[in-house]
Amino acid sequence: MRMHVTVIGGGMIVHDQILPSLYQLRRKGLIGNITICARNKKTLDDLAANERIKTAFPDESFIATTAPYKDVLENAAERNLAIIALPDQIHFDAVMTALGAQQHVVCVKPLVQTIQHARMIEKAAADQQLFVGIEYHKRFDDRALMARDRYRQGRFGEFRLGTARLFEKWYYRHSNFQNWFSMKNSDAFTYIGCHYVDLVAFITGLMPVSVSVAGVPEKFPNGTEAWMWTDARVRWSNGGLLNVQNALGYPDQGPGSNTQGMTLWTSQGDSGGFLNHIDSHRGLEYCYVDGGYSEPSPDYLQYVPNHLGGGERVVGYGYRSIEALVEAAQAVEADRGNLALIEKQGIIATPANSSYNELVTEAARLSLENDGREVLIQYGNLPFVHLKSYL
Repeated sequence: MRMHVTVIGGGMIVHDQILPSLYQLRRKGLIGNITICARNKKTLDDLAANERIKTAFPDESFIATTAPYKDVLENAAERNLAIIALPDQIHFDAVMTALGAQQHVVCVKPLVQTIQHARMIEKAAADQQLFVGIEYHKRFDDRALMARDRYRQGRFGEFRLGTARLFEKWYYRHSNFQNWFSMKNSDAFTYIGCHYVDLVAFITGLMPVSVSVAGVPEKFPNGTEAWMWTDARVRWSNGGLLNVQNALGYPDQGPGSNTQGMTLWTSQGDSGGFLNHIDSHRGLEYCYVDGGYSEPSPDYLQYVPNHLGGGERVVGYGYRSIEALVEAAQAVEADRGNLALIEKQGIIATPANSSYNELVTEAARLSLENDGREVLIQYGNLPFVHLKSYL
């Protein structure tokens, strides 16, 4: 089935990952019309005029609209696909609007910021037999899939301690982030640290049971104060501990697009093990004749020559993630029994199989508001989070 796709939002992630991936899927005949809805005409004009994307996909284009997304979704043909690429704090309204318009949904991470909202989305989707997938693209990094396979074979033993970091470039502070990434709406851990929390659960099958997050605020150029730097500790169901540091603070002169990586230490009986993913330096060093030095990543999303015609194609786990989510929505529409298989397999994140992420996000926000105090996660029919009592 060639689904028509409506993208709500036109910002950085649409430029960097979603639009080139959709163009490639349409080139392969897997999707139909692409409509992108954004509030500002300039956002859409800049996206349409982007030379990098135009060079790779010279024959591709999208339908642009500045109409309110609710109107756009209401006018979309039912049981097609909506991709939500908006700031974190408005995901819930957009996802629910898309479901109300009978659309399958893909949403950028994190899905929402509370478990209550995640449960409401899960029920609304199930009632209408619609697919909702969350775009945790690191799951489609071959490193993560290899680690998941080997961990679940028992080759690493039990996770005990881990460290992870993901710092985005300083220029994020001069982008549209300063118009929404306030202390009230998000923080560095919620926005980017969730990737590595999700990866530990994805690899090990363990569940997070408590979260403590402390933050250091700084101001954007427009004066908006934000949790630019965060330090988190996540305790897991087997007693293991993961430290996650995040920031919008990697120097622009740094050679990579960010700095990131994860190390997990493990044990079993009289033996120890470890898993070390150095994700910021992928083995490439480029020194250009103009004096520039770069350590590019070939793994997230890159443009390479197209071997089946003109232009270029995109490769990497950023593309594979969008491809897998689109294919999952198509599979559910073709046979609604496929949803149970997708949920059980657990490769694609859905509200039903990955709502621990919403619990971690909710716990993290509560911890930040209470100066880093530990917040416990309670599972069950009605999961919730609460401050740890020391009485």
